[in-house]
Parts: sequence; structure tokens; C-alpha cells
Amino acid sequence: MDSSLVTAFAPDGRLHASINLGNPILANRDAVTGAPVGVSIDLARALAEQLGVALELVVFDTASKSVEAVKTGLADVGFFAVDPLRGEGIAFTAPYVLIEGSYLVREYSPLQSNEEVDQPGTRVTVGAGSAYDLFLSRSLQHAQIVRAASSQAVVDTFIAEVLDVAAGVKQQLQADAQRIPGLRLLPGRFMVIEQAMGLPKARGQAAADALAAFVEDMKASGFVADALKRHGIQGAAVAPQRT
Repeated sequence: MDSSLVTAFAPDGRLHASINLGNPILANRDAVTGAPVGVSIDLARALAEQLGVALELVVFDTASKSVEAVKTGLADVGFFAVDPLRGEGIAFTAPYVLIEGSYLVREYSPLQSNEEVDQPGTRVTVGAGSAYDLFLSRSLQHAQIVRAASSQAVVDTFIAEVLDVAAGVKQQLQADAQRIPGLRLLPGRFMVIEQAMGLPKARGQAAADALAAFVEDMKASGFVADALKRHGIQGAAVAPQRT
């Protein structure tokens, strides 16, 4: 990339990448070292290498904090679920990964399908500011939303407050169902999350176009698929090429 693009991406000579540990599909901590690892970290490293600059990770425990870091310029790029509200200050690429959102209930719950969730008296817990929170806040007409402090805290909040439904990343809910007896996932999914990269709109259209092209290259080359496999991620698919 030419020098003007490098400056747009990394004004201080380092690429600050906002990482959200609230989505285990994309980022987690190494069990031994504690360092952030995952698909988003691999992509951030690859982008920094193309720019020829050092990479600095800015790590958060929730999506809302990660989004805010990019909107305010604390971070240069980030990894988010595409959502209209987030697009107010962030230029998104096309998605690089598609992730399913699911509902979790107790074994004895009368709920048997996703369509049955939106009814009066049903309380659904989501991570505050997560893609699920934004989507369900728009789509649920009758059920009540109860916001947990983070995506990782959703099931614990669901249990502690005796709520009816927990909503989140399918893989995270599956892990929680294995950890806590007496829980089950409703079949299917209630949404598909498009995970994309983004940067502050203030960085200009040329930088946004370059980031979009980078994501398409990473999908086409097999980089994203290899990263998913390397990190043992199941249930997430590489998004189709954007033409």
C-alpha cells in the first residue's frame, strides 16, 4: 500500500486493532500464555504486515467497547458484526465470517422453536451492546430483553435471575449447556451474524476501499478458512466473495 494509505490506517506508525474477547468464534485468550488468539488477531497481523507497520492490540471484553474504540479513533481497525447503528461512524467491509445466533432454554421450558420466543412474559437475556442485543431490540415485539454485562455473562445471568431465554453465539451457548446441566438449545437459528472488519469513516474512502479489498483477498486466498481450522472453530462459515 502506498504511503498515504499507510498513514490513513496507522497515523502514529502502528496499527491499533480493536479486539473483542466477547465472541469466542473470533478471539479468545491462549490457555497457557493468556495472549489474545483467534481469527481476528490473525487478520490484524496480516493487515499490519501488508502495511509494513507494527501491530498493537487493544483488547476489550464486550463488543460495545470495541466498537466505541474504533468510532473514537482509539483503535484504527476492528472486527464487528455488521449493524446499522454501528455504521454511523464506522466503514464496514463485506463480512468475512458468518456466525449463527441461537436461543438457549431450560430442559423443562415449554418453548420448542425460535418463533415461540417473542411472546408477552418471556424474558430474553443478551450481552449489552452485542449484535444480538441490537438485532433483538429491533425484532422482538412482545418479549422483554434483559441485558447482561457481557456476552460471556449471558448464561450466568440467565441462571441467576431465572430468566426464560438466553441469546448469543451458538458455540458459546453449546459450551454453556455442557457446563451447566438441564439446558438445551432451540433448533435452528434466529439470526445469521455477518462478521466484518471496519475502520473510522474519518480515515477516508480510499482506506475503506483498501480494507474491503484486503478482506476479499483474505477470503479468496483461503486465509480465513485456514484460520478457522487452525483455531478449531466449528459452526462458522467463510462468507461468500463480494463481487
